[in-house]
Amino acid sequence: MDSPDVIVIGGGTGGYSTALRAAALGLEVVLVERDKVGGTCLHRGCIPSKAMLHAAELVDGIAEARERWGVKATVDAVDWSALVATRDDIVARNHRGVQAHLTRAGVRVLAGNARLTGPRSVRVAGPGAAGGHAGVRGEPGDRELTARRGLVLATGSRPRTLPGLEPDGRRVVTSDDALFAPGLPASVLVLGGGAIGVEYASFHRSLGAEVTLVEAADRIVPLEDAEVSRHLTRGLKKRGIDVRAGARLLDAEVLADGVRARVRTARGETFTVEAERLLVAVGRAPVTDGLDVAAAGLATDARGFVVPADWDRLETAVPGIHVVGDLLPPPSPGLAHASFAEGLLAAETLAGLPSAPVDYAAVPRVTYSSPQTAAVGLSEAEARARGYEVEANTMPLTAVAKGMVHGQGGMVKVVTEAGGRVLGVHLVGPHVSEMIAESQLVVGWDAEPSDVARHVHPHPTLSEAVGEVFLTLAGRGLHQQEAASHASGRPLGTTPSRP
Repeated sequence: MDSPDVIVIGGGTGGYSTALRAAALGLEVVLVERDKVGGTCLHRGCIPSKAMLHAAELVDGIAEARERWGVKATVDAVDWSALVATRDDIVARNHRGVQAHLTRAGVRVLAGNARLTGPRSVRVAGPGAAGGHAGVRGEPGDRELTARRGLVLATGSRPRTLPGLEPDGRRVVTSDDALFAPGLPASVLVLGGGAIGVEYASFHRSLGAEVTLVEAADRIVPLEDAEVSRHLTRGLKKRGIDVRAGARLLDAEVLADGVRARVRTARGETFTVEAERLLVAVGRAPVTDGLDVAAAGLATDARGFVVPADWDRLETAVPGIHVVGDLLPPPSPGLAHASFAEGLLAAETLAGLPSAPVDYAAVPRVTYSSPQTAAVGLSEAEARARGYEVEANTMPLTAVAKGMVHGQGGMVKVVTEAGGRVLGVHLVGPHVSEMIAESQLVVGWDAEPSDVARHVHPHPTLSEAVGEVFLTLAGRGLHQQEAASHASGRPLGTTPSRP
């Protein structure tokens, strides 16, 4: 009988971060993974998609150089095979890095399917151990393991699908296979206007496709602040993407050379879209197939999530069984960087160390489209719904010189408790994914506008727009004049361009 201290089931971001931290704390760890360590984020999601979005950004930059800056450059063609080769190389190097890190840490990686057989016991069926940099497999056959300290469930999620729309990896695709479908389509219909749908719509538009984006909610990125949605919609439409919010798919037919779909708009009108490819991006569902959580005394909720009994420890109702990553329901956001934090918490708890619970309110959210969005904390509507007396201040990025240089629009919005702490920060525009880390600390440390206002932002940068908004909220407005909060009922301040 194999009896490590900790058994981690699932080798994605939540699982391997748990394993690495537990091993660093001196625990004997077995990590069971049925596919590849790194999970969806590394192999099908975050990393390959951001690699492709970077390529799209380069194409957009050439167009801007020609149309705005007088640089006589054109894109003759996109070599799809070369683009894919670069993407795959980035993924492969990251994969080898994770494997090597686990090996150096002393984590035993078993390749196979895990099934719970009790509160601390697991049966692994599959090819056996996967170790070394190349993932060599050995020790074939089933094995039974019992954890001395506890189990961590990190089996991740899969894309949700729609009835009657079976993904085929070619005409109808999900976010797991959209980037791996053959070639570049001339037209794409994207169902779902959340972060994933918006990113894929943006990517395909950059590479020349005609794109229609359909979202059932009354606005795209519906979990973000309403002003973020408005600015993002404006930016996407400016790029030629047909954005249809408040619209629903009625039916779709797969053709020999594409897909034909009927969509009902918010006004009750019906229109038909024909596209070479249909991307279903309507969310993700937790994966517990074959795990047999009931054998360990657990149950999933109606949506398939495993709900912790103690969120401060991410521990279930069965002592010693913890959950991380996409198996967790909200408030866990299902983001890779949140999974890292959850993995650290679970490992430290199993090692008997005190560990601060994950502050989900301070976990940044980013959409890597063009323009980008980034946010942390509460939206204005959420803050009001929770009973706060709200002050909010908004400033366009084009009110600072660097924003004019980029010429892509965008804005900074800060939501505060009246006379008190910062509740949320919301950004739209170029490179805002790299700007949100500062605001994560502002929200996470319960800072007030005056705390931020006494620190100097570099000039000329996009980030100084963030500094200007906090200066105004602290009563020290410099370039943003006559600013007022939404709570006052007066319009937001006029913001003349600064040098």
